[in-house]
Amino acid sequence: MPEVLKAPLVLEFPFTRSLGPVQSAFLTGLRERVVLGVRTGDGRTLVPPVEYDPVTAEEIRDLFQVAPTGTVTTWAWNQAPRRGQPLDTPFAWVLVRLDGADTGILHALDAPGPDAVHTGMRVRVRWAGERSGAITDIACFEPDDGDPGQSEATGHDGRFEDMVTGIVAPARLDYVYSPGRAQSAYIGALAERRTVGERCPSCRKVYVPPRGACPTCGVATSEQVEVGPGGTVTTYCIVNIKAKNLDIEVPYVYAHIALDGADLALHGRIGGIPYDQVRMGLRVEPVWTEGGSYPDHYRPTGEPDADYDLYKELL
Repeated sequence: MPEVLKAPLVLEFPFTRSLGPVQSAFLTGLRERVVLGVRTGDGRTLVPPVEYDPVTAEEIRDLFQVAPTGTVTTWAWNQAPRRGQPLDTPFAWVLVRLDGADTGILHALDAPGPDAVHTGMRVRVRWAGERSGAITDIACFEPDDGDPGQSEATGHDGRFEDMVTGIVAPARLDYVYSPGRAQSAYIGALAERRTVGERCPSCRKVYVPPRGACPTCGVATSEQVEVGPGGTVTTYCIVNIKAKNLDIEVPYVYAHIALDGADLALHGRIGGIPYDQVRMGLRVEPVWTEGGSYPDHYRPTGEPDADYDLYKELL
């Protein structure tokens, strides 16, 4: 039994979005140390503000300033903060109903321990030292010092100079990925410049890359079958948009390639031929990366094109 592989994997990208008038005012307000809510038709004040009434779906734009102080309505202790969380020491996640609001806002509470937190406790916003118009302009909440003068709202209507109109939010997912038994064997074979699939014991189809089970019959697969190295282009697309961090000049071609002996096409880049000469039925072979860990792309073999009837079931 081959070793089942596993490795840490990070999926990360910046997410850019524009803001409507309500969220624009809310985030600009945070930059100016002002917390804004929005009033519904029945007089409720929602914080954070939304653009449509969650009950009636009516559009709402009546912005109203609330106080930076409030009351904890529920909480949970976070003993082990993770990367990117508001505080790097243990803290409480709290739902706070700010004075003047009818809903709660979720954020971190800086407290010495869970014994110092309780439902009903009074807290206030701790503002970040540098603010840019983001939810992180609220660094966290802290226990209220009891100064009533700091808890009064000034009635700001949400109009500011230099409004924040868009944000860039980094998205990141860290996890450990294991391809499983079948694909671990597939990856191990690629390191030897071989391509292996697995045959279904019922329908006898060979799947590449293998999945460990037949997607048609639903039965486990274990019989390994070496396929290729040559194959046939079954269908393809021409890429005209250059991807970030991908050192390939456009246009280029990605294709579905049915390797000889396989009953499922895999995808790969086609090279060694002008993009406008790639065609269905083109016979290709792999060009391996330096070190031979996987095919960098596929190139024409010079053989005559495959007959359509030989690959029409693999489109």
